[in-house]
Amino acid sequence: MRIHSLVITIAATLALSLGAAGCSNEPDGAPKPDKPAAQASPAGHGAASARPGSHEDWCGEHAVPESQCTRCNPALAAAFKATGDWCKEHGLPESQCLQCNPELKIVRPAKEK
Repeated sequence: MRIHSLVITIAATLALSLGAAGCSNEPDGAPKPDKPAAQASPAGHGAASARPGSHEDWCGEHAVPESQCTRCNPALAAAFKATGDWCKEHGLPESQCLQCNPELKIVRPAKEK
């Protein structure tokens, strides 16, 4: 019984610490508030109004399209998991996991002219 309680305590602590480690535009690590589409984005992050797949749709912090960044927007993870594109070991899409796929190249689209 004590082991079961210990496992639950460890799992809860891990879940809370992982949730608190998400992206932030605040120096103290506080979560960033929801932003309206017209509001400017934090440095290094794509604007909420950016067209998916465009140069402006880029998460500079994680080097992936902002519209696909599960570390900045954990709600996106469900879609990747549903399609089988998920690395359980590293907690991000397999298609973005450079630890499992070191040859993977994720390139930011060029600016449109």
